[in-house]
Amino acid sequence: MKITFKAAIAISLIHALWGGNPVAVKFGLEVFPPLWSGFLRFTIAILCILIWAWIKGIPMMLKREELMPFSMLGLLFFIQIWLMNEGFSLSSGAISAVLISTFPLFAAFFSHYMIKGDQLTFLRILGLAVAFLGTSVIVLRRGGLDVEEFSIWGAAIVLLSATLLGFRLILSAKMVRQTEPTRVVSWMMILSLGAFMLGGLMFEEIRWENLDWPPLAGILYQGVVIAGFGFMAMGFLYKFYSPTLVSSFGFISPVCGVLLSAWLLDEPLTWSIAIGTICVGAGLVLIAISKVESG
Repeated sequence: MKITFKAAIAISLIHALWGGNPVAVKFGLEVFPPLWSGFLRFTIAILCILIWAWIKGIPMMLKREELMPFSMLGLLFFIQIWLMNEGFSLSSGAISAVLISTFPLFAAFFSHYMIKGDQLTFLRILGLAVAFLGTSVIVLRRGGLDVEEFSIWGAAIVLLSATLLGFRLILSAKMVRQTEPTRVVSWMMILSLGAFMLGGLMFEEIRWENLDWPPLAGILYQGVVIAGFGFMAMGFLYKFYSPTLVSSFGFISPVCGVLLSAWLLDEPLTWSIAIGTICVGAGLVLIAISKVESG
C-alpha cells in the first residue's frame, strides 16, 4: 500500500519521539539498572495497551497455536531490550542514539529474505553502505571523545541490539499480517516481563538514593510514549505498509537523539558524531527513496 501524507507525518512523529528514547533511558538508568528499567518500562506499557484494548474491544486471549511464536518473539524482545539498555549504560546518549538508529538498515537486510516483494535494490544497497560508513566514523573515531569517555563494548552492544531490533521488526511485521497488531505488541511484552523481573532480582540492585524526577520522567517516557504509544502505532502501520518503508523514516531519530543529548545531557557535539549522524541519516533516506521509486 502506498504511503499517504498523513501516514508519513505520523511515522515522522513517532521516529522523532524515538529519538528521545536514549536520553530517557540514560535518565532512568540513574536509579533503575537495565533489567529493572525494562521491567518497569513494560509494566507501564502493558497497562496502557490493555486499557486501549479494553476500550476498543480487542480480544486479547492467547490462542494455543500462538503460544510458541509469541514466546519466541518475547524472548527475542527481552534479549534485544536488555542489550540496548546495557549498551546505553556504557555509551553516551548521542552515540547511543545514532547507533540504535541503524536498525532500519538491518530491517532492510532481513526484509530482503523474509518479506516477499521487499527485496534489496541498488539504492538500498547504496544506502546501507553510506550508513555503514557513518557508523564506522563514529566507532573508529570514538565519536571524537576521549578514550575514557568512549566504550567500544558499549558501541558493539548497541549495534548488536540494533541488529536484533531490525530482525524483530520484520518478524513482527509478518505476524501482524495475521492478527491484530495490539495483540502482538502486548503479548511480546507480557511474555518477556518475567525474565526482566527475575534477572533484576538476581543480578541488579536499584539505586534508590538517586531517585528524583528526571529518572521517573525517563521511565514514564519509555513506558507510555515509546513502548505504549510508539509500539502500538508502529504495529498498526506495519499491517498496511512495507516495514522497510516505515523503518526508513528512522533518519529522523538520530538527529533528534543527538540534539536532545547535547541539550538535556550536556554532551559534546563532536565532528565525528555530526558526520556519522549525517551519513546514517543519508543512508536511511536513500532506502526510503528506493522504496518510493519501487512502488
